Amino acid sequence: MTKDYVLGLEVVLPTGEIIHTGGQTMKNTTAYDFTRLFVGSEGTLGVITKMTLRLLPLPEAKRTMLAIFDRLDDASQAVSSIVARGIVPTTLEMLDNLLIQCAEDFVHAGLPRDAAAVLLIEVDGFEEALEGQVETIRALCRQNGARQVRVATTLKEVDDLWLARRTIIGAVARYRPSMVLDDVTVPRSKLPAMVSRIVEISERHRLPIGVLAHAGDGNLHPLILFDQRDEEELRRVKPIREEIFAASLELGGVLTGEHGIGLTKRAYLELELGPKEIELTKGIKDLFDPNHILNPGKIVGG
Repeated sequence: MTKDYVLGLEVVLPTGEIIHTGGQTMKNTTAYDFTRLFVGSEGTLGVITKMTLRLLPLPEAKRTMLAIFDRLDDASQAVSSIVARGIVPTTLEMLDNLLIQCAEDFVHAGLPRDAAAVLLIEVDGFEEALEGQVETIRALCRQNGARQVRVATTLKEVDDLWLARRTIIGAVARYRPSMVLDDVTVPRSKLPAMVSRIVEISERHRLPIGVLAHAGDGNLHPLILFDQRDEEELRRVKPIREEIFAASLELGGVLTGEHGIGLTKRAYLELELGPKEIELTKGIKDLFDPNHILNPGKIVGG
């Protein structure tokens, strides 16, 4: 997460005053953590003019893997097994068959069109430690029904896999002209259940939903595909979103893991936060930005 790499900030407040938060140290418990508050504020509390960041050295080596599954549930169960073993891949992405088809139509990266799902997995670190991680991940994927686990052996293979992942959002336009890209996060152990709920919601509402997930941290980006010129399809989008949000919260998750609340999820904030939490959130906004001139209407409105 971005907040984990931000050590300090210079911020211009809506009043014109300049403040500094955090510092240059790895540990800092002086007063309240204003740094994280501003990082997560979606630009509603101040304008950040300087940042002090924590940088990491490039890894000595990395391995990129593609695990292929005939069942979407098996792929999500494999993610839970990898995480439960204590392995923390640099990347652990999941694409369902719909997204595989869209990616292949667009970039021809060599993904298996007959697969129900694939996991794109990358681990990095010291060279001597990677083979053990790769074999453990391979075994866990096999135990959860993977029919094949490939390790990329050339830079072109690695680039092709990442090209498919990077272009998937645009590629779905070939399937339907309109899209809502959502963002929810559940506990990693609940990923299989959340994936199943999304599939069930898609089937019941008769609209395709691509399952894209930063699976290693339980973050899902359901892509609701439709044609906004079709009034009947357009009417189904809102209840689909509401059911996805409800499912995430029911499983112990949150409304958003990356994209934030912004405007489009503001109406749903009370599903996750109680009246007191919302009151405090509004109070923080009023304290920093009494005239509501920064990103007006975002998160708590006003």
